[in-house]
Amino acid sequence: MTVPQLSVVVPMFDEEAVLPLFTRRLRPVLDALDLGYEVIAVDDGSRDGTPVLLQKARREWPQLRVVRLRRNSGHQAALSAGLVRTRGEWIATLDADLQDPPELLATMLDRGREEELDVVYAVRDDRSTDSVFKRLTAGLYYRLMRRLVGAHVPAHAGDFRLMSRATVDVINGLPEHHRVLRLVVPALGFPSAEVSFRREERAAGRTKYPLSRMLRLTVDSLTGFSTAPLRLATWFGLGGAAVTAVLLGFAVTAFVTASTVPGWTSTFVAVSAVGTVQLLCLGMLGEYVGRMYTHLQGMPSYVVAYDSDAPA
Repeated sequence: MTVPQLSVVVPMFDEEAVLPLFTRRLRPVLDALDLGYEVIAVDDGSRDGTPVLLQKARREWPQLRVVRLRRNSGHQAALSAGLVRTRGEWIATLDADLQDPPELLATMLDRGREEELDVVYAVRDDRSTDSVFKRLTAGLYYRLMRRLVGAHVPAHAGDFRLMSRATVDVINGLPEHHRVLRLVVPALGFPSAEVSFRREERAAGRTKYPLSRMLRLTVDSLTGFSTAPLRLATWFGLGGAAVTAVLLGFAVTAFVTASTVPGWTSTFVAVSAVGTVQLLCLGMLGEYVGRMYTHLQGMPSYVVAYDSDAPA
């Protein structure tokens, strides 16, 4: 079997509405590159007609490989499942909603080859098509990650990127189960560059990143790449201890001078404040303990149900 020069990994979840548009736009771009390529579409347990449409597209597009996960495992897990199966010298990842323009792949590939880079990030320099809420939360996420994880994290670079074979081999060898690739790849420190693009509106369907998934991504990013929350818990503990010492001194003074005034307000506020800090710290510690527990269990982050290129 001929080894392709380019592998394209596309995670999909309930993309029935946009899938025909995506394949009609991606295939001409890849055919025009005049090189051997493969497209690995990872169906992340879709509940609509996505699996049927993928099989139909595969009959007409021999370079398309369909991988179906047994259950919905999440965007990052689907990307990981696709990366493990790539064979190309260069590997690109992008979403199927056409907010990541496939036409940019040629520019990214030329940049990587000419400058002998390992990673080329596609960075969104114009997000005017996103809602105000989306722009605000995305901006907050990247500012937080660059502050806590490091300035090496590209601002507004999602999962649209081009990577060398060496980069992907290192990623596939990592033991992390809940990896966040937009932080893992920059952390490797391989030679990289950025290519800017304007983020378009979703071509069809609805977003697969609601607020709940955005929060889950933020928690995974924080607990997977930074110990800052643990340090924050320490500072909360020290602050609570300082406040408690002040209150204790006040209580002793009031007792000695016989000027105590019984009341529930101050007690309620003090107890509530300390209890809130304790619960917050326990929650942060619980996130880290939970990650360690999951890792020790050795449970896979995804399970493949079907692979069109698997040996018979």
